[in-house]
Amino acid sequence: MHVAVELSLYPLTDEFIPPILECIERLKSRPGIAVETNSMSTQVSGELDAVLDALRAEMAASFAAGRRSVFVMKVIGGAD
Repeated sequence: MHVAVELSLYPLTDEFIPPILECIERLKSRPGIAVETNSMSTQVSGELDAVLDALRAEMAASFAAGRRSVFVMKVIGGAD
């Protein structure tokens, strides 16, 4: 099943831009998913398992970095 996810990351730190850019670059390096960005959010699309695996890994990496962060996601199934 193909899905699209709108993702916003809010690192709860004064230096919030670098963690966001790092997350986006890691997502872009993952095979099997498409990543588009704009000033408000990042859109990730692909097969459900590939997208969720990528998001799970990025959330784990962000949380493991010792920074408190909030992820906000909207998911739509059957997206092209």
